[in-house]
Amino acid sequence: MAFFRSIISFFLSVLITVISFIAPPAGEKLTDKTNNYKFTVDASQTGNVLANPASNVNVWSIDGNPFVNAKASDEYNIFEFVNYVQLMQCTGGSVERDLFKDPLDRSVLDDYDFTKLIENCRGVLELGAKPMLKLGSVPLKYSTNSTGDNYFETNIFPPDDYDVYYNYIHAITEALVAEFGKEEVLSWRFGVMTEYENSAWFIAQSGDPDETATAYCKLYDYTVAALTDVLGNDVFVGAHSMTVTEGLWDEKIFIEHCASGTNYKTGEKGTRICYLSASFYDACPGEFTSGYTLPETIAYLRKCAEDAGLENLIFGIDEGRILEGNARGADDSQLLSRTVGYTYQAAYDARLYAQMFNNGINYFSSWGFLSNGLLDGNPTVAYHVASNAAKFDGSKLAKTEKADEGYIYKAEVDAVSAYNEETKTLHIMAYNFKNDVEYSSSADLEFAVKAPQLGGEKVKVTAYVIDDNCNYFDDWVEDRKTYNIGDECFGWSPDDPQIDAITTLKDSAAREIYFNELYDKYAECSKLEPKSYEAEVINGEIILDITLAPNAVVFYEITEA
Repeated sequence: MAFFRSIISFFLSVLITVISFIAPPAGEKLTDKTNNYKFTVDASQTGNVLANPASNVNVWSIDGNPFVNAKASDEYNIFEFVNYVQLMQCTGGSVERDLFKDPLDRSVLDDYDFTKLIENCRGVLELGAKPMLKLGSVPLKYSTNSTGDNYFETNIFPPDDYDVYYNYIHAITEALVAEFGKEEVLSWRFGVMTEYENSAWFIAQSGDPDETATAYCKLYDYTVAALTDVLGNDVFVGAHSMTVTEGLWDEKIFIEHCASGTNYKTGEKGTRICYLSASFYDACPGEFTSGYTLPETIAYLRKCAEDAGLENLIFGIDEGRILEGNARGADDSQLLSRTVGYTYQAAYDARLYAQMFNNGINYFSSWGFLSNGLLDGNPTVAYHVASNAAKFDGSKLAKTEKADEGYIYKAEVDAVSAYNEETKTLHIMAYNFKNDVEYSSSADLEFAVKAPQLGGEKVKVTAYVIDDNCNYFDDWVEDRKTYNIGDECFGWSPDDPQIDAITTLKDSAAREIYFNELYDKYAECSKLEPKSYEAEVINGEIILDITLAPNAVVFYEITEA
């Protein structure tokens, strides 16, 4: 009996300790303490200059000429903040992408036809962006045993003759210079393959990892040589790996080759490289990736580069976000835009952008931001977050600390700030995130802000709050019940905010309801209305406070009054 009394006594003491730890001072409510988060921001203490994290978008292919005579949205033009369009696999790998008059005629290896590539590059330029061309995928007729009968429906094998492949890339580069001029093409970016260590994209005929690594290093060298022989040594070129999860071989092999290996084309030491990028996908809302986190993914590439002696590279993410929705369509649970429409996506993206700002990650290339696709449609919450995060470009990271942290279970309530010396603007981004679409706890945030650069007794504060009030998707979810639009009406996951006839909303009757009866209403639901006011500077501090709804985000812009 004494033993049981001692056990009970022990657990009571533990319980009292826990209660004393979380109990608020007399007169305060426990919920106030639980949901309260306080931050200090000091704009006089700054660090690295930040880049626009939303500067890139990626397009699977140029089949169908997506940029020929293309027009961006008048009201929500993504090219106000998107600088580069990544054209993936744009020079080969399938009958549709190989740039020849007859891609299947293996008796003629130089019947080039670059019309499609040139016209789509022109379209990108007319939209106000620059092409980022992913070269490297080998045309079908350049490789023995190539069929394209695989996961990505592409040729996964190296060229039989690297000089024939070199001539192809060299001719492409010459054609681009002839059309647009050398100075213009030098302002573009180039990559060599997508996820180069992913065996579903590239593998030696033998399947051997070491032989595959060698084949890719050789492919990279020949590609870069073709570019530099036309454009000179200032060409911006690099490579995109998976890294977030393990590939067939270690990226370190390639990085060390670029730094100090013998160039397979020139015979000289090393190969030009300007950036290293990776993919970053989480599995679905509620389930993070089983691989590296975003900071860990880039940290691995950066360490490999630094250990190899490579300097002044930029690091980014060339594709990613969320692979699958929680709901499944008739054919698949994948997300076409790799985002969900729920407000969850707003805080998810803000969290990624904060990690990028704090870890020196240059950009995160997205599949889209609007409801109709890349160029048109109502804005999603991902658009609202990206367009505001892009304003951090050119600002210096400001000291931001969490002075008091609440106790919302598994929530990530955090903030990041940056000061722009040129515009005299302090930017703050804060979010209330939990990896759960059904998250239901609001968070009370308070900021004590020092910005002596702004001077005066008052400042102007503009707040952009991204929550259900600027998101049409919650209305769409309810309207689907009213109109009996079930999951079976969709091809892929109905959690996706992007609507198209091929992959997402396949049911024609449902599409008619969406576009003819609901679309205009959703345009109103999607509007983000900022609020501006003056705040006093008291004892050198500006006090801001806000209650953020679950998975909501706020952006503050603070300027001279």
